[in-house]
Amino acid sequence: MKIIGLTGGIASGKSTVCRMITRRNIPLIDTDLLARQIIEPGKPAYKRVVNHFTREILNEDGTIDRVKLGEKMVVVDVPLLIETRFNKFMSSVVVVYCSDQIQINRLIKRDNFSELIARQRINSQLPLKEKIKYANYIIENSGDIKTTEEQVENVFKNLKPSSLNWLLSWLGPPILAISLIIKGLLFIIDRL
Repeated sequence: MKIIGLTGGIASGKSTVCRMITRRNIPLIDTDLLARQIIEPGKPAYKRVVNHFTREILNEDGTIDRVKLGEKMVVVDVPLLIETRFNKFMSSVVVVYCSDQIQINRLIKRDNFSELIARQRINSQLPLKEKIKYANYIIENSGDIKTTEEQVENVFKNLKPSSLNWLLSWLGPPILAISLIIKGLLFIIDRL
């Protein structure tokens, strides 16, 4: 199975791209959502977090898509994919990109931030210009939704492995192991 890392900066449009991915029935793992879910009331980490911080930092919203067995690929949405070096475990990395000014405008509109606060939030993350250096694919999200949708379609058409590649990736290791065992047995028999 291909594991595709998806990342981008705050207000780069990553959530929009995630919605486009799920509409294509590609499994998506939202690590932000997972991080929020493990600290929901009743979960083991909840009391530790509440004891260390305050209730104000907890977010109990959201559900997670389950990854189905046999999928050809899964997308893992990790905002800090590059910073945590988690990108090294991905088959490919997709970065959602937009200009700094568009990020600022989106943050001001979405979160009602002042320009100063928006810039501080953006500057607290690795710049998108740095993240794209690690990308196998870039979704340029400075334009309209239709253009972004077309890019998502093209990127995931290229990423989706053929049925033969998928089958070989699942069957390859067991077939290789069996062939090595047979060769080893033949080698032993020849020595007898």
